[in-house]
Amino acid sequence: MHPALSVIFFTTATGAGYGLLTLLGLAAASGLVVPDRWLGFVALGLALTLITGGLLSSTLHLGHPERAWRALSQWRSSWLSREAVAAVVTYVPAGIFGIGWLVTGRVDGVIAIAAFAAAVGALVTVYTTGMIYASLKPVAQWHSRFTVPGYLIFAIMTGAVLLHALLLLFGNDARGAGTFAALAIAAGWLWKTATWRHNDQLTLSSSANSATGLKDGAVRSIEWPHTEENFVLKEMGYRIARKHAAKLRRLVHLLAFAVPLAAIAVALVAPHWLAVLAACLAVVAQAPGMVAERWLFFAEAKHAVTLYYGR
Repeated sequence: MHPALSVIFFTTATGAGYGLLTLLGLAAASGLVVPDRWLGFVALGLALTLITGGLLSSTLHLGHPERAWRALSQWRSSWLSREAVAAVVTYVPAGIFGIGWLVTGRVDGVIAIAAFAAAVGALVTVYTTGMIYASLKPVAQWHSRFTVPGYLIFAIMTGAVLLHALLLLFGNDARGAGTFAALAIAAGWLWKTATWRHNDQLTLSSSANSATGLKDGAVRSIEWPHTEENFVLKEMGYRIARKHAAKLRRLVHLLAFAVPLAAIAVALVAPHWLAVLAACLAVVAQAPGMVAERWLFFAEAKHAVTLYYGR
């Protein structure tokens, strides 16, 4: 599939934003958040900025971005519409949570309830995003048990790395957050490795025979149906060389998982100034690593329609 940059930014930015919002909301509902207005301003501001920026970038992939609002009306049948509805609804408790934290400096009572609702809304939104791809039967790499959990795990993982760095920057005790972030990175690493192993061993249920509807004999293509590249081939027939995919996978292993995990391990035992640097390194390294992971998520996916074109 064609790896559109707008969709890649959307999935990585909103994933990190919703992950951070989820952890902030759950922490507030559990009474674990320090009532620090500046921490709330920066943390919630960063989460909502990533979410809003990602959602706006996703409209750039539409042929008519001005009609994006119509996606809200198809929630009964479309996961894309459910994602849009969930994203809009989540802004309400997130706004109450933010205003309460910043104005009153407290995160209890009604504010804690709103924080929990925002966390639930964030998780539901990430779930619907994953289901957009998991529901596509023609793309075998997406239509699997690995897709939706992967979206949820990576959202929590990237959000945890951001939260750990923010707590250290504001001089708070971040040992619990660091331990959780390290566990989340380890879980994400294992899940991504298992996903790639599954996809590499995947046997496609479709064939040239099923794609053309010709059941008898061995169907093969002797010439293309078109003399030039068309929209279907451009969007669904994108191909990446195996050697390039292998290099990018190594980059993902290094930047998205290995470096952040090592940096957070250092932050857990180092003095404060070094812990801050290590936590920031984890954030800076993981961002391009997750962009590469999302790029591969699209580039390595194969749509069954390409069988009709002899691919």
